[in-house]
Formats: sequence, structure tokens, C-alpha cells
Amino acid sequence: MYKCSNCGYSQPRWLGRCPECGEWNSLEEIIIDNTKITSTGKASNKQIKQKPISLEIIPSKESSRLTTGIAEFDRVLGGGATKRSAILLGGEPGIGKSTLLLQTIAQIAKNCSQDEKVLYISGEESATQIKERTERLGLECSNIQLLCTSRLEDSLDALDSLNPIFVIIDSIQTIYSAEAGIIPGTVNQLKYCANEFISWVKERDSVLIMTAHVTKEGAIAGPKSLEHIVDTVISFERNNDDIRFLHAQKNRFGSIDEIGIFSMTEKGLIPILDPTSLFLTKRKDTQPAGVACTPVFEGTRVFLVEIQALTVPAKASISRIYSEKIDSGRVARIAAVIEKRCGLSFSDQDLYVNVAGGIKLTESSIDAALAAALYSARTDIPLKKNTAVFGELSLAGEIRPVAKARQRIKAAENLGFTTIIAPEDDNCTTQIDDIKKMVQAVFK
Repeated sequence: MYKCSNCGYSQPRWLGRCPECGEWNSLEEIIIDNTKITSTGKASNKQIKQKPISLEIIPSKESSRLTTGIAEFDRVLGGGATKRSAILLGGEPGIGKSTLLLQTIAQIAKNCSQDEKVLYISGEESATQIKERTERLGLECSNIQLLCTSRLEDSLDALDSLNPIFVIIDSIQTIYSAEAGIIPGTVNQLKYCANEFISWVKERDSVLIMTAHVTKEGAIAGPKSLEHIVDTVISFERNNDDIRFLHAQKNRFGSIDEIGIFSMTEKGLIPILDPTSLFLTKRKDTQPAGVACTPVFEGTRVFLVEIQALTVPAKASISRIYSEKIDSGRVARIAAVIEKRCGLSFSDQDLYVNVAGGIKLTESSIDAALAAALYSARTDIPLKKNTAVFGELSLAGEIRPVAKARQRIKAAENLGFTTIIAPEDDNCTTQIDDIKKMVQAVFK
């Protein structure tokens, strides 16, 4: 057969151009062998046929978890890494993926027995580089097995011989197999190598973590099927400072609402266990105009965040919205509601919206705080000091209740907020019927 080294398309005769992906001179001759060598040394082409069975008779078994020793990492994973699962960790270059995983495997190796092994497979760095990092971070590495290779066959041989309980592949884009071509990182290579690793871990009480490169847009590089075949997809992001955010985009064994927060230091990534006030700006003087604070839920924790807004006259005939941490469509909708219900014009203004600390906000409860920040920026009237605002804003100008209002109020009070503006709820006594009353309560 002739097989394309780029996409894996095969056919019985050679062509100059692949009909599937359009790549030139990518079809290579391969030999198809349908026989399999058995343990007796004889060739056999017999395969075990799988037959359907009743779902009712399958015994239920709770999935056991392996704690990583890093509280924020365990939180994102849903309480620890589930055995027989594959995890994909993506992040931009230099964000600290290798550092996080090296700290994780060092913690796991410290708690392992003599019979249990952990394996770190690196296709990007040499053994000397990894050793220097462990010394710089002050990690104990006596029980860590290290393999520096890019060949899939070498990795599988090491897995079969050691049978480790925890495996790290850094990264999957650097692993290649001669069966899928000679160029690593292609679509065919990623599918083939990832399937081989996942097939291995599904048959053993082990945990597999693979790091992945990302594109300039922030998405994991390679085919989307790579995210489908793994059990958990975790994204590693950062703001402009030394703060790192870890959150799950997919998790078959837990919630995707949890977020892990780390601080990057010279000793590695340090978990921030109580980030309640991390995203608030401490000011000695009065609060400036265009700033509003609001409590938001990320998983099971409440954060107090500061939304900042700025309005300036439009430099062109069409006004524009600049917002990275809050969806620009949401900003446009809130501005339209204020313009309609309060008579405050935004159509001739450029809107700039930011969230202090660099965290992205998607919760509907931030609508009221965003409206207060935009109103404050447009009128140049600051909110009263120590005031927190939350609630969902409807197109009719009504402030609707949100879930877990009591927990939000308690978190705000613990940080010294004396005035909390929120819609009426079963657990809240403050009543805001519409946006005009909210404006009066906040600014007067």
C-alpha cells in the first residue's frame, strides 16, 4: 500500500499528490501485515470478536483517584487524577506546563512505595536540563524514572517494562512513530501516538498526562479528535503578572467550573489557596469613577473582582468596544439597556472594559456591576466606597436574582464591603426593581 505521511490516507498505487489533504510527494510505500505473532512464536490472524452484553449485568465500580499532592491541581481534576484516565494539558510556551508536571510527579513519587514507579517521558528537553530544573526547584527526584526520547516504540517499551502508576508525556507533538511517517506533529502522528498511549493506560491502574502545544489563538494544536479521545482537557493560562490560571475545558470525572490559581516564583508554581481578594485593587484614597466590585462564583469558591470601564469620544463615525476579559457582545448589550432605560448615550463613545487581575468573567451575575461601571465611567461619578453589586440585567431594565446570593453577600462582608446592592431573593432582603433604582442606590 501507499500511505500519506501527512494525513494517513492510503491506496494501492502511488500518486504524486494525496487526494485527501492535497500534499505533494507524501505517499510512501508500506507493507500491510495481517498476521500477528503469538506467544508461541507462530503467526496467527485470529482476532477476538467483541460481542454486546447487557448493561444491567455490568458491575458498577467507583473510580479510584490518585491525588497529585497539589491542592489547586486536584481541585481542577475533581478531587485528584482518576486511574485509567488520560489527561491533556495545553498552554502557551513558557507558561510553566513542564514545571507544574515536574512538581506533580515529584509529589507523587514521594508518596509511592518501592514497588510503584512514576515515569517522565520528555521529547523536548534533555536529561541534564530536567535535572537542573529539579535542583533549582528543590524537588526530590530519587524515585522518578526519566526517559528522553521522541520515538513511540521506546516509550511503549519503557511503559511495559516499568508499569508505572503515573506517566507524563512532554509533549505529545514531539512523539513520532515510523508506522505513521517520520515527521512528528502531523495529524496522523498525533492520532496514532495518542491512541497508543491511551490504549495502554486504559488497561492499567495508571494515570496518563500529555502536554500539548497551542496555536496563536490559544487552541490546542492538532486535530480536534485529540481532545475527544482523552478524558480530561485542561487549559493553562496567565495574566500579565505572575498569576497562572488552571481550568478544565472537559472532564469526564468531575466539574469543569473549578479554577486553580498559582503564583509563579523562582521556586516554581505556588498554589494560592485563598484568592478571595486577589483580584481587588487596594486603594488608600477614594474610589475612582468607572470601577465596580462584584462577587463571582468559580466552581465552589467566591471571588471578589473589580470591573473597570472607560468611555471616550469615538475617534471614528462608528463606536468600538475593547474588551478581552468580558465578552464584547455582553458589553454592547448592557450599554444598550442603559441607553434605552436611563437615557445615557453610548453610541458616540468608544468603550474600554477590563477586569483587574486578568480573570475572564462569563457569569450572568456580573451584569449589574458592569452596568454600574459603565454608568460611572460615562457620568464620571464614582460608586460609594465599599460597595459591591451583583445581579443579572434583562433587556427590560430589570435586575434579576442569581444563584447562591447569600454566599456572595457573606464573602463581600468578610472583605469589608458595607453596602451590597442585589436583587430580591429568598435569601436576600435588598430589593432592586429596575436599573434606575439601582443607579440611585449605588450613586446617591
